[in-house]
Amino acid sequence: MIYRDRDEAARLLADRLLEYKGRKPLVLAIPRGAVPMARRIAEALEGEFDVVLARKLGAPGNPEFAVGAIDESGRVHLSPHAALAGADEAWVARARARELEVIRRRRAAYSPLRPPIDPAGRVVIVVDDGLATGATMMAALHGLRSRGPQTLVCAVPVAPPDTLAEVGRLADAVVCLQAPHDFRAVGQFYADFSQVCDEEVTALLAEESRT
Repeated sequence: MIYRDRDEAARLLADRLLEYKGRKPLVLAIPRGAVPMARRIAEALEGEFDVVLARKLGAPGNPEFAVGAIDESGRVHLSPHAALAGADEAWVARARARELEVIRRRRAAYSPLRPPIDPAGRVVIVVDDGLATGATMMAALHGLRSRGPQTLVCAVPVAPPDTLAEVGRLADAVVCLQAPHDFRAVGQFYADFSQVCDEEVTALLAEESRT
């Protein structure tokens, strides 16, 4: 299945998440692509919308190949293959400092007037526009679990089966619309996979904070 755009994917995901309607779920987007999606899903489920910040750690010399990720607390989650890819202790320390600075800048830009919404005791639905290695989603789930949500849900339109199995160990539920074995990249499943800019993210979050 090819989604027309992220908006169509969000609408289909919202239909699969209707069991959480009426429980005031907290719908958290992994920026940037998932932010408009999470906003639509939160509206459909009568919940709240915010972002959860985590950053992929790309392998030395191959930044598109994830060897781990870092969550907003600064905790690093490394993949088993990280060392084989050249991610030694010194490299990880440098990458951690660099990506944590990006996270802090984004949080300051995205939520300048309020702190992140507290997930404690809430149904928390973490949305991304698709998973490849799942490193960033797993870092986000790790970080959120330590903050005491009642239920932690991963919701994505598409992901490869092996990634879903990894993510499933960290979430209470996983909602994925399709898990093709011929997965190559997330963008392969969208007719329109245009980038979402920081300005759009900031505007959506500012609008949410006024409601």
